[in-house]
Amino acid sequence: MTQSTDLPDIHRIMNILPHRYPFLLVDRIVEFEPGVRIKGYKNVTINEPFFMGHFPGAPVMPGVLIIEAMAQTGGVLALSTREEPIGDNLIYFMGIDRARFRKPVIPGDQLLMECEVLKLRSRVCQIQARAYVDGELVAEAVLLSSLVEAAR
Repeated sequence: MTQSTDLPDIHRIMNILPHRYPFLLVDRIVEFEPGVRIKGYKNVTINEPFFMGHFPGAPVMPGVLIIEAMAQTGGVLALSTREEPIGDNLIYFMGIDRARFRKPVIPGDQLLMECEVLKLRSRVCQIQARAYVDGELVAEAVLLSSLVEAAR
């Protein structure tokens, strides 16, 4: 497992992932074992732009964004594990299986995403992803993605 001083900080996350505000959904990596597993946080605040319309007066983080947060965390794992330069690759969804949402995620929650590699081949990655709030499972899915060369 990677030591805490070697964990990707937000600057490294932004070097790995192409996402930016308002779509970067990983704030911090807290555990990282290259090619095996990763844990990262998304701090959910009322300032998120999606809360203006989902749902006014009773804000709930959309399930698709919870999936995206898990996928981005898995993307840090998959792209950091490769020997090729990170900037030469992107990850695209190929499939989402067995997605389940157990509890709403609301402003003030800290979403902990845990991803474990099921398969990692040259261009395909399959990850078991789970999201927790205060130790309680709120969402899970098996994510299948493809690594592609970034357009220049």
